[in-house]
Amino acid sequence: MLLTHLSLTNFRNFARLDIDVPGGPVLLVGGNAQGKTSLLEAVYFLATFVSFHATNDRQLINFMAGREPLAVTRIVADFQYSDALPGPGESSQREHRLEVRLIQEANGFGNSPGLRKEILFDGVKRKTSEAIGNFNAVLFLPHMLRVVEGSPEERRRYLNLAMGQVLPHYARHLGEYARVLTQRNALLKQISERGGDPEQLNYWDEQLTAIGAQVIHARIRAIAELERQATRLHSQLTRGEERLRLAYQPSYDPLPTSPLQYSLPLDAAADRSGFTIDYIQQGFLESLKSVRNEEIARGMTTLGPHRDELRFLSNGIDLGVYGSRGQGRTAVLAMKLAEVAWMKEKSGQWPVLLLDEVLAELDPARRQDLLSNLLESEQSLLTTTDLDLFQADFVQRAKIWHIQAGRLLF
Repeated sequence: MLLTHLSLTNFRNFARLDIDVPGGPVLLVGGNAQGKTSLLEAVYFLATFVSFHATNDRQLINFMAGREPLAVTRIVADFQYSDALPGPGESSQREHRLEVRLIQEANGFGNSPGLRKEILFDGVKRKTSEAIGNFNAVLFLPHMLRVVEGSPEERRRYLNLAMGQVLPHYARHLGEYARVLTQRNALLKQISERGGDPEQLNYWDEQLTAIGAQVIHARIRAIAELERQATRLHSQLTRGEERLRLAYQPSYDPLPTSPLQYSLPLDAAADRSGFTIDYIQQGFLESLKSVRNEEIARGMTTLGPHRDELRFLSNGIDLGVYGSRGQGRTAVLAMKLAEVAWMKEKSGQWPVLLLDEVLAELDPARRQDLLSNLLESEQSLLTTTDLDLFQADFVQRAKIWHIQAGRLLF
């Protein structure tokens, strides 16, 4: 997959940008708050339709444009898919266009302007669940160390954004699961506060476990596949001194346990790959019934993929608890490079790799290893305030874009 052209209108501090994008590495150079990260944000928005900085889409609208009664923000990308042909080394290119419009307009009731989002793929309007996966990107930001050190919600969000791009129906299943979870929680709260027949939960239990089993099954497989790639790349980045492992801890665990059996220690690998969706659903349903009284008392659903956990271990040490900042950063880098390889494996296309100030906290050896890996990607966009952080030969091979006050300078 190759991003060939990017157009921005009223996006963040870009009033207007229209640029052809080359393959290979592109270095975005400039001072702080000039628009480098915003450009990465726009590209990643096309892959996930959510912002990694903004709390809502309205914040993406250019400040000056947003003061008008009608404001339209547009992100438009032309990109290519590469398809292998029968002959050795032969391929064909398929051209596509993806466009996102954020339209802020007065609603006629004297309240704050309304906002709607439109997504078009090759000129045809699509729902978010239909459009996601057409364009893929992998993003690294300095604050993504929170994936290792932060809350379980951070790690679930990280997984969902990666998996939703390449696994058919995963994003739709997540949306359906969230809807059913909301309905079930509302019923639990109602029974807890006002009483009622607990058997009313049977319908929602069936719905929740049917969709939840799909999510759990997908996560089991995806985490195992990502771990295989990440372990190899992490070993390269640490010169073979550390071994990375991903410990998936599903809230409902299909692994059979005995009442007398201690839970597995964190550093013990667990193989859940043989479980079918039907098996997971049946076990999940039985577990929900066993905790029904507790859930009614609490007025909330306590089991399910919305409470899953993922831990990162290096040489058996939980990096979220005992790891140094450097170890955590290296683990996240390995995971991001693993995402690239995994997405290529699943979709047949290289995702666009987006890295924001990625070299700032790495030692020279790890910088060199990372840059060597980047050259294997079909296309990468990297921001920096200091070109001296990059090796001379890498700079020579890269396209240099200077960004100042939302404008590209050549």
